[in-house]
Formats: sequence, C-alpha cells, structure tokens
Amino acid sequence: MRKALLFLALFGAIRLFAQTQHSDLDTVLSYMKSQETFWNRGDIPGFMDYYWKSDSLKFIGRTGVNYGWQTTFGNYLKNYPNREAMGTLKFTVMEASQLCTNSIFIVGKWELIKDKPAGGHFSLLWKKKNGNWRIVTDHTS
Repeated sequence: MRKALLFLALFGAIRLFAQTQHSDLDTVLSYMKSQETFWNRGDIPGFMDYYWKSDSLKFIGRTGVNYGWQTTFGNYLKNYPNREAMGTLKFTVMEASQLCTNSIFIVGKWELIKDKPAGGHFSLLWKKKNGNWRIVTDHTS
C-alpha cells in the first residue's frame, strides 16, 4: 500500500511539473508573439517590456556585449529611428527548452521584412524575475 501511495504521489508531482513547464513555455512564446506585434506597430518601448529592467541585462550583438536595459533600449532607438526603418519582424522558434522552474532557453531565427531585408539567428535566456518572465540575455546575430 505504501509503495502504491508513494508511486501515485511521485507520478502526480512529475505530472504537475510537466504541466507547469508546458504552461511556462507557452507564456514565453506568447510574449515573443507580443514582441512581434509591438515591433510591427513601431512600439519599441512595448517590445522592450519583456527585457529585464536591470543594468545586468546582457545583449550580445555584432558590436559585442552590451550591458543594461537602458543601453539596449537606446541602441534600438538609434538603429531603428522610425517605423519605416523597423520593417516587419517575424520570429521563427527552432528550439524552446525549460531548463528549470525559473529558466527558459529559446533558439530561433529573426527576419525583418523591409526595402533591404535583414535577418539572422538569436538565442534568448528568459528567467522568472519577481514572478514575471523576462529576457536576461539576448544573443542576436
């Protein structure tokens, strides 16, 4: 009897953890869809809402590693000064993995559709900060 109860408790815990992981992944993927929507409206502040508002945020791009939410925000504003320069953003997620209860890793492609199309790949580390999922490291090439 004890073994059966232990098995049921263990099975229930594993199932609950799996459901939580699936729910967290769905949440992060929906946030990325929202980022596309904000970008495509020309709303960089809305797009940046999903980044960790900290000096410890890391953005790795063609110029190297930049630190901080404000620096990243400023770089977006400088590189995309108006709606026309922003084009239309499309993310394609190639891999999405929940590493633990508070970390999700996403790998994918990005594409900007505009007069001179651009694109590349990205990897994002999302962490749960104060109950909210936020990008803490963005490596975009």
